[in-house]
Amino acid sequence: MNAVHPARLAPHLIETVPVVSVVVPLHDEALNIAPLATRILDILDGQAFELILVDDGSRDATRAEILGLARQDRRIRVLVHDRAAGQSAAVHSGARAARGRIVVTLDGDGQNPPVNIPALIAPLMAPRRDPALALVAGQRVGRRDTMGRRLASRFANGLRGWLLGDRTRDTGCGLKAFDRAAYLALPYFNHQHRFLPALFLRDGWQVAHVEVTHAPRLAGRSKYTNLGRALVGITDLAGVAWLIRRRKRETPREITPEAGA
Repeated sequence: MNAVHPARLAPHLIETVPVVSVVVPLHDEALNIAPLATRILDILDGQAFELILVDDGSRDATRAEILGLARQDRRIRVLVHDRAAGQSAAVHSGARAARGRIVVTLDGDGQNPPVNIPALIAPLMAPRRDPALALVAGQRVGRRDTMGRRLASRFANGLRGWLLGDRTRDTGCGLKAFDRAAYLALPYFNHQHRFLPALFLRDGWQVAHVEVTHAPRLAGRSKYTNLGRALVGITDLAGVAWLIRRRKRETPREITPEAGA
C-alpha cells in the first residue's frame, strides 16, 4: 500500500499545533451547534486552529451532536461536564484544555456570528502587537434581542462600568479573544465571564474593543432571564469591586549577588 504524502492530505487531517483555540460553551443547544460549528470551520479554514465544544451538562441531544461532528473533523475536540456548572465553568474548562496561545469564545446559540472571529484575533496576532494587550472584547452593534433585554443590559453595563471602571460598554458579549496564559492567571469564580475586561485590567493588562455583529438565536430559548441575571449580578459586582480594591501590584527587580542590594 502506497503512503500518502502529507501535502496531499486534507488540511484538517494534518496534525498541527494550533495557534488559536475556539471555545464554545453549550447547554441544550442540539439544534444550533451543527450550523454554528460548520461556519466556524469555514471561517478559519487554512489556519492553525482547533474548535473545542464544551457540553455543560446538556439534557438534550447536544452531546450526541458534537460527538458526531468530532468524528467528521479532527479539528474538533469535545469536553463534557456531567452536571451543568454554568457558562464561566465551560469557558474555563475549554481554556484549560486549549492548546492554542490565543483563545476565542462565542456563545453556542448562534447569536455571535463567527464571521467576527478574524477581527477579534487580528490584534493579538499582529507581528508588532503591544505585549501588554491580552484581551480583545467584542462590542455588539445592532443587537437582535428584545427591548426588555436591551434595556436591562444597558442598565447593568452602565452600573458595572461606573463601579469597576472597565471602559467596556458591553461585557455580556460572548465574542472575545484573549491570551490563554493571562486568562488562566485571573481569579476564577462563577459568572467570571461577565467581568473579564475588569479582571484583565486589574492584573495590569491592556484591553482592546472591536465592534461585532449580532444575530437572532437560531433555535431554542435563552437560558437567562433579566431577573435571574440581576440577582446574581449584584453579588458578583460587589465581589469584583472588592477584588479590584484589594489588588496589590509589585514590580520585582532581579539583582545578582555581585551587584549587592
